[in-house]
Amino acid sequence: MRDAYIVQSIRTPGCKKSKGAFKDTRPEDLLSFILKSAVEKTPNLEMKDVDDIMIGCAFPEAEQGLNIGRVASQIAGFPVQVSGATVNRFCASGLEAIAQASLRVMSGWSEVAIGGGLESMTFVPMGGNLPRPHPEYSKQHADLYVSMGITAEIVANRYNVSREEQDEFAYHSQMKATEAMNKKLFSEIVPTPANKFVQNEEAIYRKDTFMVDDDDGIRPSTTLEGLAGLNPVFAQDGTVTAGNSSQTTDGAAASIIMSAQKIEAFGLKPIAKLKYYTTVGCKAEEMGVGPRYAIPKLLDMAGLGLEDIGLFEINEAFASQAVYCIRELGIDMDRVNIHGGAIALGHPLGCTGAKLCATLLANMKERGVQYGIESMCVGGGMGAAALFELCD
Repeated sequence: MRDAYIVQSIRTPGCKKSKGAFKDTRPEDLLSFILKSAVEKTPNLEMKDVDDIMIGCAFPEAEQGLNIGRVASQIAGFPVQVSGATVNRFCASGLEAIAQASLRVMSGWSEVAIGGGLESMTFVPMGGNLPRPHPEYSKQHADLYVSMGITAEIVANRYNVSREEQDEFAYHSQMKATEAMNKKLFSEIVPTPANKFVQNEEAIYRKDTFMVDDDDGIRPSTTLEGLAGLNPVFAQDGTVTAGNSSQTTDGAAASIIMSAQKIEAFGLKPIAKLKYYTTVGCKAEEMGVGPRYAIPKLLDMAGLGLEDIGLFEINEAFASQAVYCIRELGIDMDRVNIHGGAIALGHPLGCTGAKLCATLLANMKERGVQYGIESMCVGGGMGAAALFELCD
């Protein structure tokens, strides 16, 4: 099987659900913009050169339904011959889409493919608009449908992750993100147009457009004392708070993947290769431990050890599960989420896997790191992990 090369990997800023800069921007517009931008930022590539587009979305319904991968590509202006699909592996959907796009190139089924992700948690809430669990199965296996926040409490209790550890982890996430934003280190972000509705003197609304340059959930004023003062939100005597949980966010991301032949034809320099990708199941009630099992499985596939990995992007769904996974695996924190994670930057569900890919590759390139791993826990009890290798 031939290699597949990532030649472009970008993302929009991540903006707070319902209160952030994208609250009036439809998900189709976010995704169509980032798809178009990915092509425009790739020299000599035209939309007609793309064979297929795979988009991850955790709740593909309503405004982000109807096969958003196809709809958004048409809004972006891709020729009708360019196909599109939507894939769903909850929090790993964006990474799954990149993996599937890469496999199409590796197998020879495509020469140029796009893998990406999207989620507007403003337009489609966590759980979707009308969740309908199986009436009999949900009684026997309620764990499969349990709230993500409750799973975070279970992980904290079961594996002895203290409130202090969670708050300290959250604090450092905010501080790393603040420093990265101030130093303009998020090179993978593309300034993105957003809409807002403004009422005039006649009580008529007009739609205005403005540009969003940065993630808007970062809290530079965060303190350990402030975090310690927050009440738990999922259990009365719990330890999981709004401050040590990921932010619900809107955003989109995309990566362009090519064969070696097309790279040569377009005269491009590849960024990295997706070397290995794996998923693993775990107990649904403690879904946050997923990376604890996915990362070792990935390393075994690759024949590598933790010492070979220069950088990690591990999604911070909750501080409790991130602390547990990093501690259990024995990963040096200096290599994890070097510019902060989802607690500061947000977790736009189906977009997150594609978003973290863009962040990881930008950081690997900046630091000259050969191998990087992206990993996340996945709702329903799973973990996912991918190994990327920087190209010379």
